[in-house]
This record gives sequence, C-alpha cells and structure tokens, in this order.
Amino acid sequence: MRVIVIEDEVPAARELTGLLARLRPDWTVAAILQSIDEGIGWLNDNPQPDLIFADIQLADGLSFQIFSTVTITCPVIFCTAFDQYAIRAFETNGIDYVLKPVEPERLTTALKKYENLTRAAPQPLPTLPFFKQVLEQLSLPSFPTSLLVYHRDAIIPLPVANILFIHYESGLVSATSQSHQRFVLTQTLDELEALLSPQPFFRANRQYIIHRQSIVNAERYFEPETGRQINRPRTRTGDH
Repeated sequence: MRVIVIEDEVPAARELTGLLARLRPDWTVAAILQSIDEGIGWLNDNPQPDLIFADIQLADGLSFQIFSTVTITCPVIFCTAFDQYAIRAFETNGIDYVLKPVEPERLTTALKKYENLTRAAPQPLPTLPFFKQVLEQLSLPSFPTSLLVYHRDAIIPLPVANILFIHYESGLVSATSQSHQRFVLTQTLDELEALLSPQPFFRANRQYIIHRQSIVNAERYFEPETGRQINRPRTRTGDH
C-alpha cells in the first residue's frame, strides 16, 4: 500500500506519518509534499498512490488546486483544522475528513472506512452523500479546539479553552495555560490571531493575544490571572 502525505507543517506531517507507521506498519509513505507545486509535480511524474492524505490549507494556497490540475483516481483523506472547506473536500474524491490534531482513534476509523470501501468498490471512489449532508450543516465558521505545542520531548494538543494568553518574547511564541504552564508554539502571533476565534481571544498589542475570560480587570492595562500587567495599545493601526 503506497500513500502520500500533502502537508506543509513539519510537526503535523511527522505526527501523521508516525501514526500511520503504528497503525498500518505494512504501508509505505512514498512522499511527503509541502506545497501545491510539489504535489502537482510528484503526481505528474509518478504512478498514482493508493491513498492520499492531504491538508487543505497549504502555505501557497488550497490543496484543491492540486486535484483540479491533476486527474486523481485514488481516494483522499483530508486532515485539517479548517472544516469550512469540508463540503468542497468531499467533491474531490474525499472519503473522510479528520480534524487536527489527528487522534489515533479517529484516524483508525478513517483507515477502516477506506479499506471497507476499496474492498467493495476498487474503482475510483465517489463522493459520500452522507458526509456531504452532515457537512452542509456547518454554516458558521469554525475554529480549532486545540493547538499543537511542544512539551518536553513530545508534541501534544493543548485545548484552546485552557489558554490564558499567548505571548511573544525573545523570538519565541508561547501559550500559558490555566495551570500556568508555558508551551512553545510554532506559529507567529499574526497567524494565531487569524487562526483563533475572535470571540474568546483578542490581540491586546504586538506581544499578546489574550483569552477574554482570563481578564481580572481592564483599565489602563490588562491584568490576566497570572498577575502580568500588559500595556493596552492606544491604537490597533500598524499592529504586527
């Protein structure tokens, strides 16, 4: 069984391939592709794999562009944090849709679904109407419920509901949890501001993104539960 992974985030690709090695040790990951151009080039130059795992939002655009450029005859399992793209995913040979961070149990379900469908229908797989009907009900934009963070020698999911604030200092972006633990993140503050829901989180200044429920009082500065005092910017214009 040959599979390819289309994923631009190295930690996420490492996590997925590690899960595949554990859950399906006889499968071979033929390539890890990080961009639209790499995906198109590899699929044009190589025999089609048996299965594709694809993130939807890559650094240079949406992976749908790969599948609209190259004729794909194999099924696709989409792994992403952005389920607003779900309906379109199932119009591109998608047989399942797994939200990040990928959990072993959920990935196992997707793999079994692929195996059951290929036994029943070895030809290119059609869209699954059931999933499309479910995903059409997602009318509101959704946001990730957790972020991948570094903890000791591992990468773990940190629920966003447990985050008090996110802070940039000395070249590092870190999240402080309700238990006052500090976790290093790979994204920039700008990326996290766009990624997180604006309802609980807001950008206080160039260094902080704060969960609203962590605020004790708000006068000339914000004081989260940790006791840190954060200068409130007079204007949002020009924030980075």
